[in-house]
Amino acid sequence: MRKILLAFFLLGMAATAHGQFGVRAGYNSANFASTNFDAKSGFHVGGYYTIGAGFISIEPGIQYSQKGYQGTETATGKIVDESLGYIDVPVLLRLNLLPAVNIFAGPQASVFVSSKYQLGDEMFDSSEAIKGYDLGGVVGAQVKLPLGFNVQANYDFGLSSLNYYDTDVKNQVFKISLGYTFGSTD
Repeated sequence: MRKILLAFFLLGMAATAHGQFGVRAGYNSANFASTNFDAKSGFHVGGYYTIGAGFISIEPGIQYSQKGYQGTETATGKIVDESLGYIDVPVLLRLNLLPAVNIFAGPQASVFVSSKYQLGDEMFDSSEAIKGYDLGGVVGAQVKLPLGFNVQANYDFGLSSLNYYDTDVKNQVFKISLGYTFGSTD
């Protein structure tokens, strides 16, 4: 599946003559939806390719994103810290409301790539307990800054269960990013 997603992303970039490449990195606050866990801080980093100009543009991207949760195990009182790594591939539709402001939404496919489960002082690999992919959506807003920079906030929400230890949970992540678009005239 990873090769298919990467091929789709690269084909889309090669097929378009008018587009702009950019990079983005920022802060994540992640958790599982419908649980009593605490949010886990993390980061994301990746690239994007904006196709089109004017009122509507399409933006496929690829990024590494840290997700997971924190909490306390009820039986033992030990601190639980679960770090999950994903490769996210969003395809966003951007509506440029003002010259410097746009809103966006779109689907996102994610591939699970790493895990680290810490219970008190003990470390485990929990990759066998979680599904290898996630399907979800993304909504957010972006403000373009001078010199090709931009800042955006978005909410990523899982649409499919991760089947985490046979429990129906979904990823939810709030992201704040700083980006740079190469060759931007803004």
